[in-house]
Amino acid sequence: MASNYTKTFPVSWQELHRDAKALAWRLVGNGPWKGIVAVTRGGLVPAAIVARELDVRVVDTISVKTYDHMTMGAATVLKAPAPDTRSESEGRWLIVDDLVDTGTTAKVVRELMPGAHFATVYAKPAGKPLVDTYVTEVSQDTWIMFPWDTEPQFVRPLAETNGTRGA
Repeated sequence: MASNYTKTFPVSWQELHRDAKALAWRLVGNGPWKGIVAVTRGGLVPAAIVARELDVRVVDTISVKTYDHMTMGAATVLKAPAPDTRSESEGRWLIVDDLVDTGTTAKVVRELMPGAHFATVYAKPAGKPLVDTYVTEVSQDTWIMFPWDTEPQFVRPLAETNGTRGA
């Protein structure tokens, strides 16, 4: 986790599913959707849930690398969506991502698909103006711990770690 994040916000699989479904509820009246473009990798799971809820069968991807778990870098498009995602005939395209943070990825995606509707499950203040729809706002200094980045493991009881173990 980068040093400019002072808080964590763990999200379970169940919470992510609930929040992605809430995103679909907000989007249901905005179609018809020509298809969904998931921003990989984080947008894949929410996009699948949204696609199911909105009965959208066409799903493409865009892959933009901006940071790893420690450092932020320049945005690089690793895979662009199919050329017809820029067309607005027969409905709009829906872009789905898990999170808009600083807006670096969102700016790149917006340039490639200016007429698309951009939706994220979570939004931070710096990136929020770049998306059309989101479910939950999270403070800029919070690192969201998605379920695909964590794993359950044993944690010692507090009494064992501070020397006040009972009888």
